[in-house]
Amino acid sequence: MESTNKKTCLNCNDMMRGRTDKKFCDDHCRNEYHNRSKAGLHQLVRKLNAILYRNRQILEAMMESEDELQRVTRERLLQEGFQFRYLTHEYRNSRGAVYRCCYDYGYLELDARWILLVRISVS
Repeated sequence: MESTNKKTCLNCNDMMRGRTDKKFCDDHCRNEYHNRSKAGLHQLVRKLNAILYRNRQILEAMMESEDELQRVTRERLLQEGFQFRYLTHEYRNSRGAVYRCCYDYGYLELDARWILLVRISVS
């Protein structure tokens, strides 16, 4: 049954015919509308993921060979572009020390100058 009510598409504002609960004139308009409405969120997530990935690359590069632990200065990490505000999770060991992690790498602030880098085994 066709409706006599004339509704407009939420995306292109063209007049629509058909079901009364229809919001878009076709799949293209529906996709375009939803993609545009979520564009800001996707951009934010991409930016955060890029920062986290860059932090991980820096930690990986600082780890020498296959060592599980490496000591570096805070200054050296900052020079490489490491952003301390961004991390994926924190881990507290049995002694109460808090490791800040970026995916499979983490760090422990030993003091104001020295940072202990650790590789976290993922299994």
